Amino acid sequence: MSTSTNSPGVSPVRQSKLTRGQRPKWLIPVIGVAAVVAGAAIASLIGFSIALWALFAAVIFLVVGPLAVTAVEGGRAGADSLMTFLVYTAFILAVIPLVSVIWTVLVNGVPGLTADLLTTSMNGVTGFQDNKAGAPGEVVGGAYHAIVGTVSITFWATLMSVPVGLLTAVYLVEYSRGGWLGRAITFFVDVMTGIPSIVAGLFAAALFGMVFGPSTRTGFVAAVALTVLMIPTVVKNTEEMLRIVPNELREASYALGVRKWRTILKVVIPTAISGIASGVTLAIARVIGETAPLLVTAGFATAINWNSFSGWMTTLPTFIYYQIMNPTSPTNPDPSLQRAWAAALILIVIVMLLNLVARLIARAFAPKTAGR
Repeated sequence: MSTSTNSPGVSPVRQSKLTRGQRPKWLIPVIGVAAVVAGAAIASLIGFSIALWALFAAVIFLVVGPLAVTAVEGGRAGADSLMTFLVYTAFILAVIPLVSVIWTVLVNGVPGLTADLLTTSMNGVTGFQDNKAGAPGEVVGGAYHAIVGTVSITFWATLMSVPVGLLTAVYLVEYSRGGWLGRAITFFVDVMTGIPSIVAGLFAAALFGMVFGPSTRTGFVAAVALTVLMIPTVVKNTEEMLRIVPNELREASYALGVRKWRTILKVVIPTAISGIASGVTLAIARVIGETAPLLVTAGFATAINWNSFSGWMTTLPTFIYYQIMNPTSPTNPDPSLQRAWAAALILIVIVMLLNLVARLIARAFAPKTAGR
């Protein structure tokens, strides 16, 4: 099984027939490091950028890696390593934009994340104050009113869309049995999934305009528009989560004499609560950054408005839009850009907190197992 060579001054070398011809463990990491270095060098010759660097490094790694494995282990191992490297490279290329966006927002948003930004509004702020601001800490005016508007509108939209979406999914999975009504609901949910967000805003504005007047713009109107966008996402995600609950759990509950509604409430939904919570979080993240429907339903205000049923209301997306497109001081747009980047960072933090809350809710209501 093994051979050894002993001679003066030469250490014994043992090689197993089972491991002969296998690549050393250090081969792939070394190729990866070399690809990163070579990619940086080639990108520097053209005009260095992180995107070019990542592209050239990925191409070099995809070409050299399988060739090296083929030379050591043969063609079959080389083909297998090529597919493995393709998966790894695709994952890295997919993560790079996410990391780039987060890094860019952090670099530009952290300097503007001051106490003044979090506790004041833009009420009374003019270009005179922005022209006087020389450093990030001297910028006056904040996004407090936009934070209040975002939380308020998102709260009402979630309050309306989650029960409707959850009950619709329960009907489709537990009661419809492929009937015409279930097929019609599925069709309209699929249609609603692809409608542009501005159409939802125009629908809500037209609906309330017919009832309360054509100039009706409030936070609740915006919440209705976001509800139209959230319901399809909640329905589709909840439906998928309910369908993967094993039928054995339902049958066991029915065998004990438990009624159907109680089985759904106590067995089916708790089993799928983790996926349902994730679906709700995705739906909130889908609408919390919408701008177009909010411009036509909630308007834009510089002061704080706590009442979602009266008056115009500003959200973080519309605040960012106006700070970039209409700087407070056209001759000195830097303070407005600083507020916009800081507001974008706040929006990302809110989405992350919502994701954390959804995970905590899912863990709290999930069925308890022996290991927990």
